[in-house]
Amino acid sequence: MKIRIDRLKPLPVYLALAAAMTLLNFALPHREPLSFALFFAAISCGLDPFLAGAGYLLASAASLSLYATLSAAIQAAFFAVVTSVYRRFRKKMGVERAVYGLLAQLPFVFLFPHAGYEIFPFAAVWQKTVLGGFFALAGLLFEGGLSALLHRAFRCRLAVGELAELALMWLFTGLGILGACGGIALSLVALTALLLSVALLKSAALPLCVVLSLPFAVSRGSLLPVAEYALFACAALLVAPYGRVPSSLALFAAYAADAYFTGLYASDAYTIIFSLLSCAIPALIVACLPAPLMRKLEHSVLFYRERTLPRIAVNRNRRAVGEQLYEVSSLFREIETAFDFGEEKDTAGAQLKQKLIATLCHGCRNRAACESEGVYDSMDKLIAVGKAKGRVNLIDLPVEISKHCVNSAGLMFALNKHLTDYRRVAAELEWAREGRKLLAGQARGVSEILKELALEQSKEYVFSDEERLFERALAKEGLLSSEIFIYGEDASFTVSVTLDAEANGKRVAAIAQDALRVPLALSEKLPLTADRACFILKRRANFDATFGVAACPKEGETASGDTHSVLKIDERRFMVALSDGMGSGEKARGISDRTLSLLESFYKAKMPSETVLTTVNQLIAFTADESFSCLDLAAVNLDTGIADVVKIGSPVGFVLSGETLQVLEGESLPIGVLEAVRPATLRVEMKADDFLIFMSDGVTTAFGSSSELCAYLSRLRPLNPQSLAEEILKNALSRYGGKAEDDMTVLAVKLTQTV
Repeated sequence: MKIRIDRLKPLPVYLALAAAMTLLNFALPHREPLSFALFFAAISCGLDPFLAGAGYLLASAASLSLYATLSAAIQAAFFAVVTSVYRRFRKKMGVERAVYGLLAQLPFVFLFPHAGYEIFPFAAVWQKTVLGGFFALAGLLFEGGLSALLHRAFRCRLAVGELAELALMWLFTGLGILGACGGIALSLVALTALLLSVALLKSAALPLCVVLSLPFAVSRGSLLPVAEYALFACAALLVAPYGRVPSSLALFAAYAADAYFTGLYASDAYTIIFSLLSCAIPALIVACLPAPLMRKLEHSVLFYRERTLPRIAVNRNRRAVGEQLYEVSSLFREIETAFDFGEEKDTAGAQLKQKLIATLCHGCRNRAACESEGVYDSMDKLIAVGKAKGRVNLIDLPVEISKHCVNSAGLMFALNKHLTDYRRVAAELEWAREGRKLLAGQARGVSEILKELALEQSKEYVFSDEERLFERALAKEGLLSSEIFIYGEDASFTVSVTLDAEANGKRVAAIAQDALRVPLALSEKLPLTADRACFILKRRANFDATFGVAACPKEGETASGDTHSVLKIDERRFMVALSDGMGSGEKARGISDRTLSLLESFYKAKMPSETVLTTVNQLIAFTADESFSCLDLAAVNLDTGIADVVKIGSPVGFVLSGETLQVLEGESLPIGVLEAVRPATLRVEMKADDFLIFMSDGVTTAFGSSSELCAYLSRLRPLNPQSLAEEILKNALSRYGGKAEDDMTVLAVKLTQTV
């Protein structure tokens, strides 16, 4: 029969299955086919019946009997037929599989060579009947354990029942190793597993050591092996915090000491050497395993130690949200495409020409002559001039029209009339075009924001080595945490930890900072219960900022046309802005307020800077007739100290660094003057104790010239931004004679080192 290639893909699984079935046939004294239980479980778990049957037949060779192999062949053929029938009708075996398991024992009862056990006063055939029932029952118990190994192990936390079934499978497999290879081979396997569990599972190694010792305990009929393995686990766990090498050495020392009390050293030399090697080899293997492999294994088995942090559910929800955000981002990109028609071809000139020819030249007797002399081509020149100027006159007439057209005056009159209509329609079209551009720009900005959010949400939270470091550091300080969750990188690095509600947040942050080597500060403290709270620590920025503002309205006005804004964009950035509305009083203040309110909203939404400035300019141009606003804006990164400065129609700004003064200038027109603003953008790297200074034109004008203002600021040695702003305003007012001739505002920012 031809075997399909796709069935051979999990070939290592079937090879391991065959090896395990072979060992199981050595578990009982007369090499009875306990492997049937694993074969039955493999069929129930959906493995290929032919490959599993081949492994079962191979395992039957352990009995060294033709009748034993014949019995196994009949059982394998029986299940091949049963599973083929179920597959044909596309059904799955239910509880009736237990009946099939019992029926499959008939070949064993009547064919397997078995003389029976003398301690039981029953005939061999009845003993085999009882054994057959035990094999069928074991097959049902092995189902859960094999399914857990194939589908759930190292992927999620196993249920208690599944762990018990795995323990049962290990018991009989261990007895098989004892029967086939001896106690030294079983020690090699069991001690390797014990050391790995100490390195990966920590305290969970204690219950595992009991399971690992079961084959020894059952074969000897004593609980002493359980105590020995518990001793080995405790010795390894005692020094486990110091690494795998000390843990391996501690286990070997405990094994060597136990061998003294159990009389091993009274045996022959070969027994002593091989017994000690059965512990030394696992210790060497585990101590020399590559660190990347150990981290990978640890991340896989950490699901067994996870308590209540539902990382799997969180990651699944984050992926779903990320995918949805990406789809919505694509939708807004499509909206942008729908509103952005690209460069539209101007066909107005051709239409005007057609109208002129249809109204003036249609019945003219000189039409043919005009066409041959190039008069029609000259109309294009005249129309182009008219579109540019708004109307035409005699000096605009091309030579060809003046020389050959008999109705040039009528042509100019008709063209001027059409140009009036053209200007009205063109203005409406331009407003519509600008509106589409505005909507397209907004759609693009929203799309970019959603795409960034989608990428951020799609990142999964994974287990990290830092969590264990932090947990040990807290324990040394007497703080016991039930949960620790560390995620994010660089600026988004975040630590969440549940502790006693009375714990000092600054102390917790200091412990975390020392353990993780990351500057951290307490961001939030969320109460969970009456006595427990969640402490959220975030990476502390390298800089902090303080602000100072001094303002004075124009003499005789109750409100200043200058407005300022200080906005925290996120944990790592802030924005400062100073807006000067043209004029003074309530109207100018309204323009400034509207400008800053728009800017704040856009920056809070994390809209791209280019989109922000273009959109704000267009919105103000639409709504503010002959009312403009000058702007100074700086977005400062508190990690790097880099400030992105934007100046639109505003006077000079400054960065005061000790005795050095850096001038910030821009040459663009105020916002709202043109339909497409071109702001002056600068990037400035600020250091600790540097001052950023913005001033409205009412202040700069008071100093007469930029050179005088620079000379004045260079002499200042301020301590804080508020006193600096007040000093500059006071000096400017004194130059006006104590009466403000314009709205005056000074905004100062100082960076301070935090780390």
